[in-house]
Amino acid sequence: MDEYYRMVDAGILTERDRVELIEGEIVEMSPIGNRHAACVDRANELFISAFKGRAIVSVQHPLRLNKYNEPQPDLVVVKHRSDYYSSKSRTPEDTFFVVEVSDTTLRYDTKVKLPIYARAGVPELWIENLQKDMLLVCREPAERNYKVQITLRPGESVSPLAFPDVVFEINDLLGSAANGRRS
Repeated sequence: MDEYYRMVDAGILTERDRVELIEGEIVEMSPIGNRHAACVDRANELFISAFKGRAIVSVQHPLRLNKYNEPQPDLVVVKHRSDYYSSKSRTPEDTFFVVEVSDTTLRYDTKVKLPIYARAGVPELWIENLQKDMLLVCREPAERNYKVQITLRPGESVSPLAFPDVVFEINDLLGSAANGRRS
């Protein structure tokens, strides 16, 4: 990770570079398509409204899991801090849940990133599967997986573990064909 930050400090890697640190390697991130971007924007709007004053919604910013892994998930809902994490990195201990929006990256998100999030102790991971219009909700991290994995489809709803009083409709998160808003 030190070399990664030296590359950032030296200007070799910039904010324009779509890369993340995975298992000690700098990995180029896939381009974002229209539907992917719309799902991120939709979830961001829903989350900001639902968690105002209770949590920070972080969009496509680094989440420092350990010295070898610093992914940039689509959304992370983290504990509220008055400095908005300007003095420290977001870590699993700060995290309520992570959202990855997956279209062309579904295999990578489920086979590579999911085990990394579980191993780091991220308490909850949501993977929006745009290929099949469903949401995979993963809870109770274990060594390389989550003990609980629930698949939800349009017409169903979900509440984050940390906020059981907040309910999101799967249709609203996916913007799926089921509600006529496919992007």
